[in-house]
Amino acid sequence: MSSPSGDPDPLSSHQSDVREVAPGAPDLPLQPADVAHAAADLKGRVHRTPVLTSRRVNELAGADLFFKCENFQRVGAFKIRGAYNMISSLTDKQLKKGVVAFSSGNHAQGVALAAALLNTNAKIVMPDNSPKIKVEATKGYGAEIVIYNYGKENRETIGKGIAEKEGRTLVPPFDHDLIIAGQGTVGLEFGQQVDALDYVFCPVGGGGLTSGCCIALKHLHPAVKIVGVETEAANDGWQSLKSGKIVTIDPPNTIADGMRTVALGERTFEIMRTYLDEMVLVSDSEVIEAMRWIFSRLKMVVEPTAAVPFAAVLRNELRLTGKRVGVILSGGNIDMDNFFNLLRHQVHA
Repeated sequence: MSSPSGDPDPLSSHQSDVREVAPGAPDLPLQPADVAHAAADLKGRVHRTPVLTSRRVNELAGADLFFKCENFQRVGAFKIRGAYNMISSLTDKQLKKGVVAFSSGNHAQGVALAAALLNTNAKIVMPDNSPKIKVEATKGYGAEIVIYNYGKENRETIGKGIAEKEGRTLVPPFDHDLIIAGQGTVGLEFGQQVDALDYVFCPVGGGGLTSGCCIALKHLHPAVKIVGVETEAANDGWQSLKSGKIVTIDPPNTIADGMRTVALGERTFEIMRTYLDEMVLVSDSEVIEAMRWIFSRLKMVVEPTAAVPFAAVLRNELRLTGKRVGVILSGGNIDMDNFFNLLRHQVHA
């Protein structure tokens, strides 16, 4: 296991490139300059996560794989990037009143920590099926938790109600320009750390990470193909991009809790249908197998959502033999009993 990265500064080698909008770039509200500005604001606040490789995994996949390890990020996932980028933009008056968010876990932790770092307070709306480790971690960062019934109540309605009643600023999980720009710094770093990637595979929940990475990576490396990946049950993004309109599904039953969203956002949908090259679906069983390989060969624990892109690489639907392939590991927040239960079940299935 090794890291090919040697550049310590997220903006050093490509700063001027990213700050300028390329001629002919799509007329979207969010541009590469916004991602670069987010990277500057996040410098020293978040980790520049490593990129790891494994010869054995390369042999397994028949390609050169590069894993961007956001499981080593603060709060154990990429979500701190977008949360901090948005909350840091608030006025003193807004910070005094606090923020509110809704999330199954990683966005909750990102908002909670960002709020603490910026000396404001956070109230987080979380479903009753959130992983215990994520609920406890969110509390640990000082946030107040509001639990709702995942199958019967609407988290967005609850969050907006709290914002209106208490004067808090709502920090959405994905469909906001500052959130997307913050998440896009994952792609900005990745594009600087590894040259000449043919593909980058990214997990798709609400689309914030994928759309942000599309903007950054396509600007740095126009030839790279970006592939979004969902589980079969959480296929709202796949349906949306195939049909050309946002499709809303019932709350999906999937082990990838970061994909239990029911629809893409308006902003993320527009960016993804402009830039995204492909969408791929994988089964929960394939996700568990990918988790097992990451654990056994890269010696890392990742949560199910983070393993979804690697599951798609192993499926090899896109014929990746001989290619240079980036894989974004979005987080590592999973209860260890649950982690090993999933692996044991897969072995005996």
